[in-house]
Amino acid sequence: MDSNNSNTFLAIALSIMVIVAWQFLYVSPKLETERKAAEQTTLSETAQSTVDTTGQDAQGTAASNIPQTGSQSVDGATITTPSDVPASATMARDQALAADGRIPLETGLLVGSINLRGARIDDLLLKQYRATTDPRSPLIVLLSPRGTKDAYFAEFGFVASATSGEVPGPATIWNADGDAKLGINAPVTLNWTNGKGVEFERTITLDDRYMFTISDTVTNPTGGVIDVSPYGRIARFGTPKTAGIFVLHEGLIGVLGEEGLQEIDYDDLEDDKEFTTGQVADGWLGITDKYWAAALIPGEAFKPRFSYFDDGKARYQTDYLGETAAIQSGNSVSFENRLFAGAKKTNIIDGYDEGLNLNNFDLMIDWGWFYFITKPLFQLLSWLYGLVGNFGIAILMATVIVKAVFFPLANMSYASMAKMKKVQPEMLTIKERFGDDKAKQQQEMMALYKREKINPAAGCWPILVQIPVFFALYKVLFVTIEMRHAPFVGWIRDLAAPDPTSVFNLFGLLPFEVGGLFLVGVWPLAMGITMFLQMQMNPAPPDPTQAMIFKWMPIVFTFMLASFPAGLVIYWAWNNFLSIIQQGTIMSRHGVKIELLDNLKDLFTPKKVPPKE
Repeated sequence: MDSNNSNTFLAIALSIMVIVAWQFLYVSPKLETERKAAEQTTLSETAQSTVDTTGQDAQGTAASNIPQTGSQSVDGATITTPSDVPASATMARDQALAADGRIPLETGLLVGSINLRGARIDDLLLKQYRATTDPRSPLIVLLSPRGTKDAYFAEFGFVASATSGEVPGPATIWNADGDAKLGINAPVTLNWTNGKGVEFERTITLDDRYMFTISDTVTNPTGGVIDVSPYGRIARFGTPKTAGIFVLHEGLIGVLGEEGLQEIDYDDLEDDKEFTTGQVADGWLGITDKYWAAALIPGEAFKPRFSYFDDGKARYQTDYLGETAAIQSGNSVSFENRLFAGAKKTNIIDGYDEGLNLNNFDLMIDWGWFYFITKPLFQLLSWLYGLVGNFGIAILMATVIVKAVFFPLANMSYASMAKMKKVQPEMLTIKERFGDDKAKQQQEMMALYKREKINPAAGCWPILVQIPVFFALYKVLFVTIEMRHAPFVGWIRDLAAPDPTSVFNLFGLLPFEVGGLFLVGVWPLAMGITMFLQMQMNPAPPDPTQAMIFKWMPIVFTFMLASFPAGLVIYWAWNNFLSIIQQGTIMSRHGVKIELLDNLKDLFTPKKVPPKE
């Protein structure tokens, strides 16, 4: 095996390792399953889920015994869990929405209502996003009220000492003006007074994106000192469907002060039941899906907790308890907390992170380990999209830019490969001259490389440098909502989904559908053909095993990448095409023969069978 073929074989082997790992450990058939599930999603199935209430004591210590129904008392502080609907019972969404008084809300991005029971934010639909690419498909439902199949809601309340009397919690019925409606620059004010005359006033504001601000004022007219501690929680019933891919986190998430980013999968929380830390100075915590999230952003130091319950139905909860405030008689104390509930759109998430000075809120989007490549690549694609208005074309343009950035390295590499081909006759002479003397062979080879200024390892670099970029683009296409349902041209209506065509039904001409292994569309075929042509530009390997691998490699890659997002396959095919042009130009410049036509001729020319003796 000469050095040139050895380098090429090594580069291809490394690429296979990466692709196979992604395919069988991360992607596999689950991308196809996810695509079909999304197409069949109904309004009720797109509703997200939630959980029950937590109790924590006024000193900030997590309660050790969390009840499943009824009420909980910790050092005299009570949080009542609504018991009108058992955790395992379900009702229709419309029925659940009609069970309590509500305040409607609507902006350009959101529509829904706030439940006056507990002042819960439990009815939220995303106006810009639908279940499928069909414009008639239902809107994505982010939050749903307790009692529905997949309840999912956010709530803010108080924990207090016995001297404070009852405080607002899950069962509290707040008062509001009859014509109140929440909108942009149109806050709503709620109020409630307990049996001791302690007044609670809550103002809820909503910006033009996805951020709710909850401002509470507690006034103490009792004649004594009262202690109150604010809490917030996001609760989710049922285990939601996830992509089930290692490179994407879906589950409970938060940045907790100096503890940094915390990502907890649903199954891990089911095993551990609870995760908590000591009090943290700042941060946020919530529950994230692939494209949507709900997150609590406390306005002061807090004690966070992630919990799992199972009383007939799985329940997940993320909550916090704020610092205790002692309110003197005749005085008032105010608290301000926030709730993010919406789509994880990059410019919106980044805007909140910078504008509100939040603690790494941009990590709500799973940019992964290659953050330093993934996010800049997304920003490049987004900028190009702003110029051309099509993410598919932006991918093609970004590929050209990436090729230009790596051109000096690739040029040096291809030049080295060209020189290797040029000295192949001398290399064969060395092998014949020294026969089985491998040490002398190697010595003469190294002398040849030095004399001709050849780096035999350089041939691997064009493929190796693509791997981080390929992985980063994969992350961008898979995790960013901007790529969801983004069309290209023709039949590609969603760059984040596999090419929906298949050669096995003649791309839709035959009256049956195919899927799984047989879903090999136009773009995967284009990728396979361009890979085949690029490999045929080099001389055929003398080793039969290598020759067989080179022959089957494009076919294997075609089937493996068929289930990848179409945008990624388009990138790979386009990159192969550019590489063919680049490699051919460099080989011609160095006077090296391009073997493409000869290899194709040999491939399709029938081999003569030697006559029998």
